[in-house]
Amino acid sequence: MPDPRVYNVLFLCTGNSARSILAESILRKDGAGRFNAFSAGSKPRGSVNPFALHCLERAGYPIDGLRSKSWDEFAGLDAPQMDFIFTVCDDAHGETCPVWPGHPMSAHWGIEDPARTEGSDIEKETAFVTALRFLKNRINAFIALPVAGLDKASLRAQLIEIGQSEGVTSPRDSAA
Repeated sequence: MPDPRVYNVLFLCTGNSARSILAESILRKDGAGRFNAFSAGSKPRGSVNPFALHCLERAGYPIDGLRSKSWDEFAGLDAPQMDFIFTVCDDAHGETCPVWPGHPMSAHWGIEDPARTEGSDIEKETAFVTALRFLKNRINAFIALPVAGLDKASLRAQLIEIGQSEGVTSPRDSAA
């Protein structure tokens, strides 16, 4: 019997302009009906990276309503209660996060920052397409999990394993 519950998922990154935005859009479409997707940053840039929007559109993902926002929007009592929180950048993983209502399950899914890519527009777009592919693979592994059928320890182990799949940032980068 399918799990009737809809889970709230928050993707965190420092600037909330690239990776977390990609993840929000991917889960919004691929997890529709089972998951509500959100993204935020500890120090939001205030705008979404145009390459992120372009890559999402080209891959058939929604871009409506995507905006760079602070994680403070999700830490208040009136915010949706999160079930899962995933950090997708090493800087956000190393920061002290707010205390989230409901104590959601969390994991680190570090992905190299495509916004830091220098070079031609083609090189930048390639970096965004790669980040999108890695995030899509992780999100698809996540939405395939029988969330309601796993105990907390097993679910936590699965979330950590997903975060260590292809595209993980190097151990040197993860120490930050």
